Amino acid sequence: PLQFQPGTAWGYGLNTDVLGRVVEVASGQTLDNFFQHRIFQPLKMRDTYFVLPADKRQRLAALYAPDASEKIHRIDDKPQLSTSIIGTVPYSATYPLADNSQFHSGGAGLVSTISDYARFLQMLLNGGELNGQRLLKPETVTQMTTNQIGKLDCGFKNHGDKFGFGFGIATSASKPAEVATVGSYSWGGIFYTYFLVDPEQRLIAIFMAQVFPWDHLTLHDNFKHYVYEALSR
Repeated sequence: PLQFQPGTAWGYGLNTDVLGRVVEVASGQTLDNFFQHRIFQPLKMRDTYFVLPADKRQRLAALYAPDASEKIHRIDDKPQLSTSIIGTVPYSATYPLADNSQFHSGGAGLVSTISDYARFLQMLLNGGELNGQRLLKPETVTQMTTNQIGKLDCGFKNHGDKFGFGFGIATSASKPAEVATVGSYSWGGIFYTYFLVDPEQRLIAIFMAQVFPWDHLTLHDNFKHYVYEALSR
């Protein structure tokens, strides 16, 4: 059953995961192959995978968790279960090393690097194109980064107040608490990664960490404030 009647509330769910399966059926490919051929290879994203190749596994960053005193410690390779602001979540520090993985999620599961993800975000900032490779029409990027939830509020206040297709969006209503420029869009990952694209400032910003849960941290807000403070100098 649905959590609520469509159009009456905004919820963070498995919609993008379902869309990933739709892509597989429509393309006749696994999502892994589709991403490689349609996104990663054209953008020269050479370090982005669902399952890491053997020769790159030593580069996988360690994952940390806070203890009761909020000091972080490295977690082991066993499956974990933690409760945070996003609910009770099973996760693993070594899921990208599972050779027998058969599930490629549309909404999670990729590992990457700052340089690779910067290329992806630069493509979006450029309106769907990077170095002569066009992945999306400019109109598509505009639609993705335009409010799609009307008067409803996005439930993640560190990503503006509205939501497009995959991004939280900063609008004039989110000011003055939101330091990002109106029209900026952002999102993050489970292990406390974060990105922001600001079309007006022609800016992309990326923050990567490896910690979960992270409810006690304010690094995303601090990072964003420092970025915009630097622009005003």
